[in-house]
Amino acid sequence: MKTRSFTIVIYKEDDMYIAECPEVGTVDQGETIEQAISGLQEATKLYLQEFSY
Repeated sequence: MKTRSFTIVIYKEDDMYIAECPEVGTVDQGETIEQAISGLQEATKLYLQEFSY
């Protein structure tokens, strides 16, 4: 399996943490930083599986 590294940008908006991956364009949110990162990792993984050739 190929390992890739991406940037994660995290910021707080009201009472939620937003995590985004600027290279891919995926975004997720969570009540904690850990939840936001976990959701972003899953969203990014699914996106790359769907759109990789």
